[in-house]
Amino acid sequence: MREASSKELNTALQEIRAHTLDSFRFYERAQKLHIPYSPEFNPPLWELGHIAWFQEYWIARNPTRSEGAAMRSGLTKKNSVLALADQWYDSAKVRHETRWDVGYPSNDDCLAYAAQTLEQTLALLHSTSDDDAALYFYWLVLQHEAMHLEAGVYMAQALSIPFEAAWVYSAPTHRTISQGKTAKLPSQDWTLGSASDQFCFDNELVARSVALQAFEINLDPVSWEQYMTFIAATGHRLPRYVRRIGSSFEIQTFGTWVPMAMEAAAVHVSWDDAQAYCTWAQCRLPTEAEWDCAARTLANFNWGEVWEWTQDTFEPFEGFIVHPYAEYSAPWFGTRKVMRGAARVTHHALRHVQYRNFFTPERCDIYSGLRTCVL
Repeated sequence: MREASSKELNTALQEIRAHTLDSFRFYERAQKLHIPYSPEFNPPLWELGHIAWFQEYWIARNPTRSEGAAMRSGLTKKNSVLALADQWYDSAKVRHETRWDVGYPSNDDCLAYAAQTLEQTLALLHSTSDDDAALYFYWLVLQHEAMHLEAGVYMAQALSIPFEAAWVYSAPTHRTISQGKTAKLPSQDWTLGSASDQFCFDNELVARSVALQAFEINLDPVSWEQYMTFIAATGHRLPRYVRRIGSSFEIQTFGTWVPMAMEAAAVHVSWDDAQAYCTWAQCRLPTEAEWDCAARTLANFNWGEVWEWTQDTFEPFEGFIVHPYAEYSAPWFGTRKVMRGAARVTHHALRHVQYRNFFTPERCDIYSGLRTCVL
């Protein structure tokens, strides 16, 4: 999607909205549109309103969208079709704990708002050429919706809501699990970061050269078999949603306990857990640059089943310039760890080898795992 045409963006925006509404209906059927307060989640009804608001704010209400990522900041937006939309759904201004307050639009009104803002977006996109810098904002709202779609899966897992994600990635059945198989990469100067001639996030810019020492990296993320061997040897805590049944283990998936697939990638592993595993296994996490180099140069480097922790703290690259959506990256520098790759529940619109994800090191409700390098 980073080189998408207006036609491709049109298709993608409609597809992802269908997936968002499918996700919303799972919560609706489970009568979980209003959930207990949690610092990790948002109420599903607020989530849908926020997605609609974000799209309207950056496209239909944005009179200078033609300036793209270089758009001047602080300019007044047009009025929303929903009078109190900014008061309800602006995540930069609405404190997280207040998103549970009563007074938001009803289910039907929220769905109507989402439909109306999408209709506006598609109508404006229809008259936008492929060389118009405004396409950046259509790409941005697509990525934003994909992120919230994945967050909805985390939340369904945490709340034990029966859930079926139509967009879930399935690893090829013919893929060989190469547990323990590694590749050696030589010392080199590696360019980390995205090119500015494609859609990308501000935290991926500016592309910079990194001097890499020779390193040896595993071709697959750590499997459940490897991780549970570590658990058995050290007594380290079980991952979230995992339980022991006799001599075997089960994992909870949307409220249902199923036998653990030992060959699959270990998931719901925090950065702190990953560090403990590396200490026991006498290995280390890759740096972000090492992960990036391996993923982009090794044909048999398997990624995309779990988000993979790296050593690095989330920081801007030298020359960083904030994009119009200023709240996306800058507030979180220095407080999160970088994750690379994608999870099985990551929507294909968001999947990209250079995407930088970031979470606090204790998070284990997300679909996170690890890959190791030889010391």
